[in-house]
Amino acid sequence: MVTDVPGEDRDEPHQRAMYFAHGDLNGFDFWGEAMFPHWSHHPASIYGRTVFRKLDDMRGGPLSGMLQAEFDLVRPDGRAVADETQAYTFSGDAHSRTIDCEFTIHAGRGPVKMGDTKEGTFAIRVVKALDSPPGHMVNSNGASGEKAIWGKRAGWVDYYGHVEGEDVGIAIFDHPGNLRHPSYWHARGYGLLAVNPFGLKSLTHDRHQDGSYTIPAGGSLTLRYRVFIHHGDPQQAGVGKAYRHYAEGK
Repeated sequence: MVTDVPGEDRDEPHQRAMYFAHGDLNGFDFWGEAMFPHWSHHPASIYGRTVFRKLDDMRGGPLSGMLQAEFDLVRPDGRAVADETQAYTFSGDAHSRTIDCEFTIHAGRGPVKMGDTKEGTFAIRVVKALDSPPGHMVNSNGASGEKAIWGKRAGWVDYYGHVEGEDVGIAIFDHPGNLRHPSYWHARGYGLLAVNPFGLKSLTHDRHQDGSYTIPAGGSLTLRYRVFIHHGDPQQAGVGKAYRHYAEGK
């Protein structure tokens, strides 16, 4: 679930993956990577790493499966600035697949400040065939295309198109209980689909806004999302209805 290539250059051969990361956590960049310096404009001493600690749970069954793991958010000097828990539940039917994702940042080592940056936070790198063009991007407000979606608030965003002979799509749903719901979106036409509740100034270009958020020492912040993978376009797949069911806890 955690990628090591969340960069932002569409000409690079990216791995397609799903990941949770942020570009400014106590001043350290957990989004970019030191091995790709042209994607960021700061020294290697700023890059943090999400380091796997242990697998808490992993279960399967006829209808669903789940896993939960713990990570350390580590500075370049090896010191951890925070702890993180990631949990995933996988389910589906004949027409779709869902992944319910829960991310908790624990400030057990002192306060944790999530800075205002566009580089975050829960993201998917879609397959090349879904890049727009030829793929399409639409949000819960009916807006389409990067210019109408990037930096705007929405309950969900869906990437859809034609992949290996099938019309398919993938959406991220923002949970109504999340911080600053409906969230802002760092969604790009070259295949990056990311929901970011912290980048208010960076995404809106309004210098009067500040999307930074501090988790007090001993506290935590939990963010929940659903990934909805479907056949057809958003209307055919009933993405709006699926989101309403999610929002209602179904």
